[in-house]
Amino acid sequence: MCLTSKRDSVQELLDFQRKKLTERNDALETMVIALKEETMATTMAVITSIEELEGERALCRATVGKRVSSVALSSEDVPKSKEFVGTRSACDVDNFLWRMENYFRAKGIMDDAVKF
Repeated sequence: MCLTSKRDSVQELLDFQRKKLTERNDALETMVIALKEETMATTMAVITSIEELEGERALCRATVGKRVSSVALSSEDVPKSKEFVGTRSACDVDNFLWRMENYFRAKGIMDDAVKF
């Protein structure tokens, strides 16, 4: 009898543990499903944002491209600055350099390699 009662108590303990594990498993499955749904919703929101940003980027590129092409094709008359000759004061040198920078900016030349 002692062996039978021990077997029954062990069986009860095993059934109890199986029930607890099944409940935990069900809870984990529910959490995983909820996380998958949340991840899918977040992914869809990110994809939508990326598509919107790509559209805005294309619009910006088109706008900037039009502005750049109109600036590059501009044939404004920009007065050339006077050539620097001889010795001058530091103020004259600063003024000359300032005029040169403004000249290049007005012509749309921003690359230093092209300037010199």
